[in-house]
Amino acid sequence: MSKILSISAVELVEKLKSGEVSCVDVCKEYLKRVDKFEKDVKAWAFLDKKLLLEKAEEKDEYRKSGKPLGPLHGLPIGIKDIIGTEDMPTECGTVLRKGMSESADAEVVNLLKISGAIIMGKTVTTEFAYFDPGKTTNPHDKSRTPGGSSSGSAAAVAAHMTPLSVGTQTKGSVIRPASYCGVVGYKPSFGLISRNGILRQSAKLDQVGVFGKKVEDVALLSQCLIKKDLYDKDTVHYSADKMLEECRKGPHFDPKFIFYKTSNWKNIDKESQKAFQFLMKKLKKYIEVFDEPSYFKDIHKHHQVVHETDMANSFQKYYKNSKNKLGKKLVEAIERGLKYSAGQYTEAKDFMEQSYRSYSEVFEDYHGVITPSSTGVADKGLKFTGSPEFCTIWTYMGLPSISLPLLTGENNLPLGVQLVGNKLDDLRFLGVANLSLIHISEPTRPRLISYAVFCLKK
Repeated sequence: MSKILSISAVELVEKLKSGEVSCVDVCKEYLKRVDKFEKDVKAWAFLDKKLLLEKAEEKDEYRKSGKPLGPLHGLPIGIKDIIGTEDMPTECGTVLRKGMSESADAEVVNLLKISGAIIMGKTVTTEFAYFDPGKTTNPHDKSRTPGGSSSGSAAAVAAHMTPLSVGTQTKGSVIRPASYCGVVGYKPSFGLISRNGILRQSAKLDQVGVFGKKVEDVALLSQCLIKKDLYDKDTVHYSADKMLEECRKGPHFDPKFIFYKTSNWKNIDKESQKAFQFLMKKLKKYIEVFDEPSYFKDIHKHHQVVHETDMANSFQKYYKNSKNKLGKKLVEAIERGLKYSAGQYTEAKDFMEQSYRSYSEVFEDYHGVITPSSTGVADKGLKFTGSPEFCTIWTYMGLPSISLPLLTGENNLPLGVQLVGNKLDDLRFLGVANLSLIHISEPTRPRLISYAVFCLKK
């Protein structure tokens, strides 16, 4: 594998800015990977190679002009195919939007372009970003799921077909694919990244997330996307300009984490339990184990009510006109959503703030929560994208979460460790994730995840 593909996005962008490597050469190296592995991984919903190289040439000419360069200058980035683009189709994983594009770019696309990035192409999503899977396979084992709904975004980074990618999460759609594919997946606090121009499932739950090889990579990308947007009323003012800098500094303290052995622990496969218990044992001086708060169990049902009610509203046109062309899981969720009462929805929505207020006290004494990212390694087969149950609580409360590729489970497949932080404490949170957890656990991994695993297998 070439040096361009093996280095982090942070290192790569510095080489692009200095002219040590050209944007055209970088894009050609990634396109070689696409040519070699896309037939098996199927991570891309749209990728125009000619257009990509034309954009790369433009970036190289711009650099030679001596004008100021953006923080992502020349980096090719994949974006989930529910994110609106005016020059590429936005099909949302459904035949009902075949060949359709948007009249304007989504806000995250505008911010990527302002930062100097190149939109490499659109990555595969599950149908309307729900549970009915797309065509993507897991780069580590093509007979297994890559997770969903940001399937292509995680798989493309794992297979070295793009250095960075953007996805979304309404339940577990960033953290779970990151775990299954063995990459870093970061979902910032609710309200930090605009959803303007992105397919809406639930205004209360939809959140944008990012994928990269390292924590510093996702910090670099996120600081370019975090911005108040008047067209997304849920976004907040937040200073993220020093996110990468703070991520590199890390905390000036010994971190203290909480681990809850919830009722969901029984759903983790045995090999993954052993791997996680091994990590817990090695980190015991940094971790305290507690029983889960009683209201955690209520969160799962409340999340479902909000999620499915909002989907029934968001997708009513497609359901009414083309129900027979929608996936089974999506139809079932919409039909459940149509049956909830206004009282149930109001209660479930109000409980979001109540539960966070109750839970936020935890962060007065602890710096984060450690949990599994998923119920185990990627499930066998491509008809099921896996369970998001270890992500639901944190998504519902709008807390930042990150999946770190620290462990392996059955058949040496990737197994992510999820770290959760306090709302709007993302700068410190990424510092903890980058230097604390990874440094502490570096010598303790049952097997070090190699980002070249997929390449070496081939």
